[in-house]
Amino acid sequence: MSDHKNSAVTEAAAIRLENVEKTYAARGDNGAVTALHSVDLAVPEGNILGVIGKSGAGKSTLIRLVNGLERPTTGRVIVHGTDIAALSERDLRDQRRSIGMIFQHFNLLSRRTAFNNVALPLEIAGLSKAEIRKRVLPLLDLVGLADKADRYPAELSGGQKQRVGIARALATNPRVLLSDEATSALDPETTAQILALLKKVNAELNLTVLLITHEMSVIKAVADRVAVIDGGRIVEDGETYDVFTHPRHATTRRFVSELTGTALPDHLLARIGPIPAPDKRALIQLTFKGEGANQPWLSILTRKLDMDLGIIQAKVDHIAGKPFGTLVVSAAAGRDQLVALQREAATLGLETEVLGYA
Repeated sequence: MSDHKNSAVTEAAAIRLENVEKTYAARGDNGAVTALHSVDLAVPEGNILGVIGKSGAGKSTLIRLVNGLERPTTGRVIVHGTDIAALSERDLRDQRRSIGMIFQHFNLLSRRTAFNNVALPLEIAGLSKAEIRKRVLPLLDLVGLADKADRYPAELSGGQKQRVGIARALATNPRVLLSDEATSALDPETTAQILALLKKVNAELNLTVLLITHEMSVIKAVADRVAVIDGGRIVEDGETYDVFTHPRHATTRRFVSELTGTALPDHLLARIGPIPAPDKRALIQLTFKGEGANQPWLSILTRKLDMDLGIIQAKVDHIAGKPFGTLVVSAAAGRDQLVALQREAATLGLETEVLGYA
């Protein structure tokens, strides 16, 4: 697990959770439930941090703590130097103007046009019609909906509704944007467009974004940093490329393998065992990064070692804009051959892992 109290990150953090625990009281026959355990997490100023976990892992509780919809049982939730849990209800309402929120199901008012949905938080804040118009029209232009200002939600596609939701979240000039599964109700093409828009507003407005998701592809597309949550605990966090290329926790490895294609097919997994045998071959995963992702590693290793290597699976991808690839090969299971392969791979800058024998 990485160090969640890295001082360089924490000092420049827009959002900090310090030793946060959240327990829900017993209800009826159900006992008390602890949704978050000793969570330490920092979101650097101007970064996009993605929090990923399965359903029930504690993601939604975490984001509700940041916007003050829930208060921690213990610990502190600090947004730009303000302890959210210590605020009165009145001060919390004021604080929320600096925290934008976008939702999975858009939460638009059906009887309001796109313009008036975006205008709603400004009306609540007491701005004049002229001030509202001056703010809303550029936001609709920013999210690509300048020509849809007078359309109602029923007349908009899912992606367009989410763009309205993003514009509304930006209406009060927030410094922090919270995204709660904002793309999970959208098709892949629309998801890509919305993620590109989030990246754009992050860069152009210098917004800090905390993004909750259960999809590693979302993390890969936009996040500078990632935190993996499992059972209410942050089990791993760090820069996206580092976490993808060196996943340490079992939960992280499962998420990464689902996306990078490093998970072996079921028919092969059923035949793999941990013990070598004369009639079995070793399955070795080679990991290569950076410019090395473009090299013909199978040919290079076969030639250098004079070894028969079979290709089982291969994939090259880009994580946080940098190449990253995996290659699974089969080789003779003799100890000397495996040692020679691992030594030569290390010399070439490749990482190796023996997955088993089949």
